[in-house]
Amino acid sequence: MNPALNKLQPYPFERLRALLAGAQPPAHLSHIAMYIGEPRHPSPPLVVDALTKNMEGLGSYPLTAGIPQLREAIANWLTHRFKLPAGSVSPETMVLPVNGTREALFAFVQAVTDPSKQPLLVMPNPFYQIYEGAALLAGAEPYFMPNEAEDSALPDLESVPADVWKRCQILFLCSPSNPTGAVASIEYLQRALELAERYDFVIASDECYSEIYFDEANPPAGLLQAAAAAGNTSYERCIVFHSLSKRSSVPGLRSGFVAGDAKLLKPFLLYRTYHGSAMPPPAQFASIAAWNDEAHVLENRNLYRQKFAAALPILREVMPVEMPEASFYLWPRVDNDERFTRELFEQQNIKVLPGSYIARPTPSGNPGSDRVRISLVANVPECIEAASRIREFVKNRK
Repeated sequence: MNPALNKLQPYPFERLRALLAGAQPPAHLSHIAMYIGEPRHPSPPLVVDALTKNMEGLGSYPLTAGIPQLREAIANWLTHRFKLPAGSVSPETMVLPVNGTREALFAFVQAVTDPSKQPLLVMPNPFYQIYEGAALLAGAEPYFMPNEAEDSALPDLESVPADVWKRCQILFLCSPSNPTGAVASIEYLQRALELAERYDFVIASDECYSEIYFDEANPPAGLLQAAAAAGNTSYERCIVFHSLSKRSSVPGLRSGFVAGDAKLLKPFLLYRTYHGSAMPPPAQFASIAAWNDEAHVLENRNLYRQKFAAALPILREVMPVEMPEASFYLWPRVDNDERFTRELFEQQNIKVLPGSYIARPTPSGNPGSDRVRISLVANVPECIEAASRIREFVKNRK
């Protein structure tokens, strides 16, 4: 067996199952799952129609690079969404469809990391656990960026020592952030790009929540957008990851893409050719329909607005909770994240996720400790019901 497997920590949801083992929730209360970032909105009909109309594609092996129409749809979406210079994103050399961002993030690290140089992979904390697992299995060491400010939701790039940047091979960014919902500014992203150029590392920007935002006049910026604004229209050292799971509420489609620096995409395509992870043709046609349409995405955002508008006033009666800039998470402080989670399940049949499960200890402590992640992924009535039960639970604890 690969000895690096012994370095992997249990996945957060495995730890949650262990925490709740033996707990008996009230039988008269329906279960409401608010622990996982799995959108529950109905799949858009245009995506379902495109999928079912192209089922004959199951009779052919798909190309790893995807069909030209899909790459073109993605390049056009990127250019329009992030106001990139026309023609700066080549569908042929700068776009690669993937089976969701989880698989792509993991595979990209394996393809790009050089384990012979004692590499560090720098990442946020709290974070998406795939970053850490990918680093360990690629022979790299994770480095968790400090986040010392009490309520700062983005990691502090300036507090990372120069000797860390010198060993850094990949910097992971996640904006909008999971779990905080914070959004990186153009200036923040350009500062990361300056560091990448100075120390010669790659930025892997996880932007899968980029389309769940609440100010229609100010959508979250992206890494390619920041690069283009700085004159880097070849997107050197830049790789972005996007998914239809959140944007279009189709997590089961397993459809996303990787885009950016052509010099990085070429060896990554070679790796994926051996990896054998091409997207099935029906999913590719369904993805084209999704990337070409914005109406269903706006409808999706409106549903999340309704949920936050309904749930926040209820929760604010008993806990400090704020509207995030983007994403569908709440990240409130509690007195003890594990105890809060288990007791909430036992008393109200609601599952949330302890914040310490998606973070790692640092000299300043675990930044997820005494927080919980609450996912507003259920429908509007269920979110209202869940908020009311949480309010009752917290009141009874005091």
